[in-house]
Amino acid sequence: MTIFSIVQVIISVLLIITILLQRSEAGLGGAFGGGGMDGNVHHTRRGGEKFLFRASIVLAILLAGSAIAALLL
Repeated sequence: MTIFSIVQVIISVLLIITILLQRSEAGLGGAFGGGGMDGNVHHTRRGGEKFLFRASIVLAILLAGSAIAALLL
């Protein structure tokens, strides 16, 4: 395995974890009709949720960058 393959596996596992840890917008209550009737509920990310959101964006960019770098080398 090359170094790019190892880096891509590590980044992809971290990306999967950060995405799975994020809370769903609809939530379980929305799936069973417990959500609000208006679909325009504004939700502000705070604390850990904001960190996970930004971390998933950074990890996705890093994964794409490492894939491009592996293709070019």
